[in-house]
Amino acid sequence: MGARYWQNRQAKLSVVLGVLLLALATLILTIATRLPKDWGITAGSAQLIAAVTGAIGLGNGLVQFLTWWRKRGAATAAPTSADVATAKDVLSGLVTQQWRDETVLRSLCDPEPMPLPWHSTERRELADRPEIIAKGTVAFPGLDVHIADMARNFRALRCRRLVILGGPGTGKTTLAVQLVLELLRTREPEEPVPVLLSAARWDDRVYGRLQDWLAASLALDYPALRAEDLGMDMPETLVARGEVLPVIDGLDELPDTARADMLTALNRSMYETDQLILTCRTEQFAESVQEIGDALTAAAVIEPQPMSPAASADYLEACLPPVPHPVWPHVLDELRKGTAPALSEVTSTSLGLWLVRATYIAPRVDPTPLLTLGHGSAATLHDHLCDQLIPALVSTRTPADGPPQPFRPQHAWTPEQVDRWLTYLSCQLARNEEDPRDVAWWHLARYTSSRAVRFGAAAVIGLVVGLAFGLLTKSPFFSAMAGLFSALVAETLIGSWFTESPGHADFHVRGRLAELLPALRDGLIVGALGGIVGWLMAYASGKPVIALRSSAQIGLLSFVGFVALLSLIRWVESPTADLTARSPRSTWQADRNLTAIRIIGGLVVGLATAGVLLYSGIPADMSVLVGVVLGLLFGLVLGRHHAWLAYKLTIPRLATRGSLPLRAMDFLDDAHRLGLLRTEGPYYQFRHIELQQHLANGRHAAPAQEPRPPTRHP
Repeated sequence: MGARYWQNRQAKLSVVLGVLLLALATLILTIATRLPKDWGITAGSAQLIAAVTGAIGLGNGLVQFLTWWRKRGAATAAPTSADVATAKDVLSGLVTQQWRDETVLRSLCDPEPMPLPWHSTERRELADRPEIIAKGTVAFPGLDVHIADMARNFRALRCRRLVILGGPGTGKTTLAVQLVLELLRTREPEEPVPVLLSAARWDDRVYGRLQDWLAASLALDYPALRAEDLGMDMPETLVARGEVLPVIDGLDELPDTARADMLTALNRSMYETDQLILTCRTEQFAESVQEIGDALTAAAVIEPQPMSPAASADYLEACLPPVPHPVWPHVLDELRKGTAPALSEVTSTSLGLWLVRATYIAPRVDPTPLLTLGHGSAATLHDHLCDQLIPALVSTRTPADGPPQPFRPQHAWTPEQVDRWLTYLSCQLARNEEDPRDVAWWHLARYTSSRAVRFGAAAVIGLVVGLAFGLLTKSPFFSAMAGLFSALVAETLIGSWFTESPGHADFHVRGRLAELLPALRDGLIVGALGGIVGWLMAYASGKPVIALRSSAQIGLLSFVGFVALLSLIRWVESPTADLTARSPRSTWQADRNLTAIRIIGGLVVGLATAGVLLYSGIPADMSVLVGVVLGLLFGLVLGRHHAWLAYKLTIPRLATRGSLPLRAMDFLDDAHRLGLLRTEGPYYQFRHIELQQHLANGRHAAPAQEPRPPTRHP
């Protein structure tokens, strides 16, 4: 209903715009006879452009309005059980592929899962009544269970709702990822598909219900669900039928009031059979439960038990090479005996174990500092490991020489560069209260003022248009007015680029040619309308002899403009049926491709305009120049997605300051391959919130915000 409403609204606006432009063309026609002779070409060109644009706008609005009118009473075909089953299989495969890659990248099962035991919480105020959670004894005893046993315990719950609590770095997200993969591996056809999402992406002010947010997230992260053969509403259908199990990670990353509001929204929006997995830090969850005065309905709540020093030592020993550094036996011996209290405390969590493994085992360096710092403060040892992490990962994961490899970077970055650029991103996220975790490439344009860029780009556009009109008309007045008008319009339109989200383009032709037939049909309608407008305007000017030629010119340009600039863009902006979950790189490439398509469409219209101008007696070089300039401007300005253009206008400024490299997307991809970032749909996130906070509060936080000299990038 919402899409049809907006389609109807856009149709009305398009009709109004078309009428206004036709009125402008008529006004130009009225005063053209009173202008000096040397201005006649300018008036005729302006009249032609206004008439064509008005005809396209009017025709486009009429076509949309007729389409809406025809469909407004039509019943939407309900998806069949086979369609739903197919969509679930597609979603299951996409989620499995996405998180299997992340599991390998994080070394979650290499050589084996970390031996972290989980048990039902002993804080009774955090969980619902036991008889509502499960039949008989509440599941999840305090045992070091295998992930398969954890999945069986989850399925044994009455409503299959689980809250995973724990302190910083205790492996909450790791357990959630492992549960997602195990539930997918053993999923029966009638069971829902688990999907892992970040809690920071849910704005309950926009999506009051869990179902609304979940459907929007599925449509964004997994565009294959909106393929033509499945139906455009398949994400909404899967969620409405309870075929998706949301795994919401990181409730603690939200502000206090937002956490409480989200828990309230979950309790209000879940049906009796809705399933859920939620992760949160223990204290933040306890505060939110106390604030709302209620626990999460029918949800089991589990917490980790600290790993014993012996279990931590056994795990680290299994990770060592066959011939380890000679100091390692001494380190493991002190860890088992508990004589290095700081080391015992740090390695009692999964994060601490990973930090030790990444900074001292993988690079095969002398572990003596673990003994020295292990007898001191656990906070000091943790900070030391975070400081050593980036140099260790950069040194051990060298760039791939040949074909791209999923877990090796593609470019050579120095540890200092990686540290500085990630510090800049962490500081920007720390300032963002609404979304403190997601690093989106299209958000980079929001990290700095766009005023100077908008002014500069508008000035360039105004100058180019002014020069083109000057060559065409030989009139300084009209060229200056045209340039000024173009600059003002460009500055207004470019302002929205820096807040727009990326678009998608589908270049596959097979099976989609039939979609072009309505576009050609509508183009013929618009062309005929343009021809009628041209004939009427020429006839009203008192020159019926040239009425036929004006009709043909405006009709041809209206047809080409509608088909190339509007229908073609709509066709390529249709949801794509990608075979993989959408990634940050794929959204970046998709918006770039969409920009290229718009420019190509604009050039087609520009060449058609040049042909008409040439036929009207204007010199060939001027006709081509005006056509190309107008075509490029139309191609750049039209459309609803300009995130790639805003990114390209922003990155050079950030690179000049040293905040990010010119190849920012390459760097983000490599940071993911290094294991410093993770991906969730189209977003990057720091792999561990503790590392993000360490960088934001560290020694580089203040200098990262100051202008820097140009940096030489690899």
